[in-house]
Amino acid sequence: LERKGYAKGYPPIGDAKDTIPIPEDGSVRFANGKFEGDFTEWLNYGLERKGRFVGLKNADGSTKTECGIHVSGAEKTWDRDLWEVELSSVKKVESSESALEVKKSGKPSVMVVYAPWCKYSQDMEEELEKFAKESSVDVYSFRGDEVRDFVQAELNTNSFPTVNVIKSDGTAVKYDSEVRTVDAFKEFVDKTLA
Repeated sequence: LERKGYAKGYPPIGDAKDTIPIPEDGSVRFANGKFEGDFTEWLNYGLERKGRFVGLKNADGSTKTECGIHVSGAEKTWDRDLWEVELSSVKKVESSESALEVKKSGKPSVMVVYAPWCKYSQDMEEELEKFAKESSVDVYSFRGDEVRDFVQAELNTNSFPTVNVIKSDGTAVKYDSEVRTVDAFKEFVDKTLA
C-alpha cells in the first residue's frame, strides 16, 4: 500500500506534515510501485527513524511501531498536561494569540514550547518549575504540538521541548543545549538579556 507522501519524496516513517523529503532536493520518489532516483538515503532515513521507536512501550502497555509524533492518537499516550495551572509557578499560555501577546509585551520572559507526551518535556518539568520559582522574569509554557506551523515560525520550534528567552523587543532566542537544569537556564537567561 502506497502512502500519499511517497510520491513527493517523504520516507515511510513520517509524512508531509512532520518531516522533509529525503534527500531534501526531492530527487527520490516512490510512485506507481517504483523508485525514481537513488533510494539508498531514503530507505536509510526511514529505517533509522523506525529503529528509534520500535519496541518501546506506550502508556497502555502496547508496543510502539512508529514515533509518537506520527501516530494517530499519539495525544492519548500521556496522562496529564505539564505545568498545571493551579499548581505551577510556570504560567500557562493557552493560545497562539496569547503567545504573541507575551512576545509583544515589552517584558523579557522565558517560554518553553512543549508536548505533554514528549519524554524530554516531561523530564524537564521539575527543573523548569524550580527555575520559575527563582527567576526574576516570567516563565511560560505553551503546548506546541497542536500548532506546529505557528511554533516553527514564531518560537524557533522544530522539536520538543524548545526553550526560548523572549527579549523586550519580542525577539525569541532559542536555548540550544540539552542541559536542562536551573543553573543552565539561569546562565542562558542572564547572558541573553545582558
